[in-house]
Amino acid sequence: MDFNLTEDQQALASLAEEIFSGQSTDDRLKKLAQSGTEFDAQLWGKVADAGLIGALIDDKRGGGDLGLVGLALLLEQQGRYTAQIPLLDTVVYGLLPLLEFCPENLIEHDLPALLDGSRIVAGALAEVGTGLPAVPKVTARADGDAYYLDGDKRAVAWLTVAHRVLVTASVDGALAVFMVNPEADGVAIESAPTTAPWASGNLSLTNAQGWLIGTVERGAEIAAWIVDRARVALAAQQVGVCERGLARTVEYVNTREQFGKPLSTKQGVMLRAADAYMDTEAIRVTTLEAAWRMDRGEAATEQALVARWFASEAGKRVVHACQHLHGGMGSDIDHPIHRHFLWGRQIDVTLGSGIQQLAALGKLLAHVPAQGGSR
Repeated sequence: MDFNLTEDQQALASLAEEIFSGQSTDDRLKKLAQSGTEFDAQLWGKVADAGLIGALIDDKRGGGDLGLVGLALLLEQQGRYTAQIPLLDTVVYGLLPLLEFCPENLIEHDLPALLDGSRIVAGALAEVGTGLPAVPKVTARADGDAYYLDGDKRAVAWLTVAHRVLVTASVDGALAVFMVNPEADGVAIESAPTTAPWASGNLSLTNAQGWLIGTVERGAEIAAWIVDRARVALAAQQVGVCERGLARTVEYVNTREQFGKPLSTKQGVMLRAADAYMDTEAIRVTTLEAAWRMDRGEAATEQALVARWFASEAGKRVVHACQHLHGGMGSDIDHPIHRHFLWGRQIDVTLGSGIQQLAALGKLLAHVPAQGGSR
């Protein structure tokens, strides 16, 4: 692929940076933390009003047709400013499945609310102890045309502010995907703070009605499609977290003096910063390649896993390096660099750690037919 951005992609990234840099400032984030507020509703409204979400959908629906590469650029900017809004989840678990798997009448009904920010969607896919199970512990039973769900999902990002929740469940041993209204009967939510301030919560379902997305027969395929895009989106967020965390670190070591000289004159310091830079760029190029392939309609599960592995393992190295190179300042939980550390670690474990991504990649490659036969 050509990693040079088009004019439209550059314009989208520039507008996103302008909004995030102006609104998600260190002072504002500190005030949100002091008030116990994890969802920045004001910023979310500005993102929607600016048309950033609408820019991602195809031009036939009035969008900018910037697709997953456009989403990656938006999430990179969000990560740079650790902006506390449910952009990834609403797009990946709400907007994209709606456009790909739902009938036209439902698209026409639900699309406006997703574009204007009045509907937030959370994704409840992972389960404790099993990561992304082929057969979820949450179960669903059919009753006529309706389905009713039972079970629990833990630490669901943005659940406490969501208007809909995408839930994977087992229907007679087959994986299926449902949308649940958190205000419906049988749905209970409790706050469950996580490493990063993502308004997370625990979800309990007791005979709660869910609306099937697609069909049960296609459930595993639909879930895999969504997970691939979630992996790429998380990797894109990690690019921004690492990039600005490293920029802050470079500024610090160039101005902080030790024995009369800047820390940046120490070879060990610069070598570690250089390694962090290379790790950040590795996440970026693998993420953009995976997003680009998906926009072209190509199968890209392998590329999504590679990007996600780099985001977990390399991202973890970067945020640790940034904190360590800040010395004693890095241990101050009120210092801005600490936010990058928290976000980097949360992204690392969301939807599976690096070793889990590597195991999934190995399993995938082991079943890829070799040229002239199978292996």
